[in-house]
This record gives sequence, structure tokens and C-alpha cells, in this order.
Amino acid sequence: MASPSETSIVIVAGPTASGKSALGLHLAERFDGTIINADSQQVYRDLAVLSARPGAAELARAPHRLYGVIDAAEACSAGRWRHLALEAIAEAHRERRLPILVGGTGLYLEALLRGLAELPPIPAAARTEAQALRESLGQAGFHAALAALDPESAQRLAPADKQRVTRAYEVARATGVPMSEWRRRQQAPNAGLRAAAIVLLPPRDVLYRACDARVLAMIEAGAEAEVETLMRRGLAPNLPAMKAVGVRELGAFLSGQVSHAQAVAAMQQATRNYAKRQYTWFGRRLPISNSLKKLPVETQFSESLLPEIFSFIREFLLTRTL
Repeated sequence: MASPSETSIVIVAGPTASGKSALGLHLAERFDGTIINADSQQVYRDLAVLSARPGAAELARAPHRLYGVIDAAEACSAGRWRHLALEAIAEAHRERRLPILVGGTGLYLEALLRGLAELPPIPAAARTEAQALRESLGQAGFHAALAALDPESAQRLAPADKQRVTRAYEVARATGVPMSEWRRRQQAPNAGLRAAAIVLLPPRDVLYRACDARVLAMIEAGAEAEVETLMRRGLAPNLPAMKAVGVRELGAFLSGQVSHAQAVAAMQQATRNYAKRQYTWFGRRLPISNSLKKLPVETQFSESLLPEIFSFIREFLLTRTL
């Protein structure tokens, strides 16, 4: 028999433009689900267009949670999102609905399933030092500097993953303990959760064409006006919302630094780069375990996949870990 406290969740993950949102809606309609956002940009109310947030038609088809709930002037950390997501999962469970987490932010999903390392405060001096060293050494050199302090984290993180490489370096320098060790000391994952994950991993050429098309659709939907409104607020450039793909690229056009065609091309390139990083993450992470079953789907979502996916979810919901 299953534990009465056990909560089953479904995760729909993968890179941008792989079809996660469409699949999530089909699952919600078929299994009486509540869709819970697991995308680090869709949490911001100021990024409706740039984050491809669900519109009115999609919202009418199923309950949605954690979309557009945080102002761009705030930062939503993985820890903050985890707290909100656990509340949303509990709410869906009370309503006898299946929690369906949809998104491409691997760090969020990892925080939910594996917990978070409790790190001490990092002094500003350590952050300044890391930034200066990264700028002086360059991407590859800074990654090598991290490898000298924390070989395990350096092996896990790609040199291009600037944010996490920098964070790992800061932690190792400031605390004297590698991030890899802090991760081993992390909180125990929520033992009441068991998950089934559908991971969409289309061929990269198909994915990149979809990324380019998505950017053009965003331009048609008013992405420039959204960025212009955001820029008028004068927010700090290091806020997560201000680092969203499209803000810098379209901001350069709006300020007269580049042509419209150059801005669109840069935004398409940035979107493809982002999808590539997501693709690599989901191809390597979310390991199958007693609490996580995974169905990799090596194509872009289409309705022809639904019978296989529905069967996978039904089997998951009918099977319980003793």
C-alpha cells in the first residue's frame, strides 16, 4: 500500500520551444490537473511576451499557478520558487487535482526534488573578486580557476554556464568549502513527493528552427513594447528579469545601438544558446530513481505522442512505491 502522505506529481520538462506548454495542457485536461509553472522567467508578470507565458485561451482550459506572480523589481531564487511550488502542489492535492509542473528551469526542478544547500552569506568582497577574475581570465580561464578550488563542480558545470560557475567560485573562496560539499550537505528532498517526468528533447536542428520562429512570433506579439515598458522602470540590470532573453537585445535596438534586423538576429541566437544549455542539462540530469520515473521523448511535442505519454502517466499513477 502507498503511504497516505505520498503526493504524486508530473513534470513536463525540456528546452524552450519543445512543446512543453501544449503537452502540459493535454495532461491537465486528461488527468484533472493543475499546471504549476517551473520556468524562471514566466514567474515575472512583466515578461508575458518574452517568456511565452500562457494566454487567456490556455488559462481557460486548466488551472494555472505561479505564472506572472512576481514583480520584475524582485528576484525569485530557486529557494523562493521551491517554497511557492510546494504550496501550489499541496493546494492541488487538497483539491484532488494532479500537480503538473511545466517548465525548462532545471535548477528549480532540482531544488524541488533534491532540496537546496544551506549556504552561509557570501561577502560582497568575494562576489567582486569572482567577477573581476572572470573578466580578466575569460570564460575558459575562470573555469580552470574553479577547477583548482572545486574540481567536482567544475566537472559538473560547463564553462559557458557563467552564473553557476561564478557562484561556485564565490562559495569556495568565501567559505573554504567547495560547492560540491555544500550540495552533499543539502536538505533532504521532500520525502512525500514522487514524480513522473516527461522530458522533451527534439533533434537540435528542429529545436533551433522552432526557437527562431518563436522569436518572430514574440516580435509580432509586442515584445518590443514589453521591453520598452520594462526599460522605463530603470531597474537594476543584474535583476533576473532584466537578464531575460530579449531584454538586452531589443533594448539595444530601442536605444538606437543596433538595427531592428540585428536585434532580432541577436535575440534568435541568444534563444538558441539558451535552448542548447537547457538541452544539455535535461540530457544529463533528473536521474531515474524510486521517486522519479522518466520518459525521454526525442522529438518535438505533437498530439501523435499522446497515447504513449498517457499510458506512461496512467501506469505511474497506478503504481506506488511501498
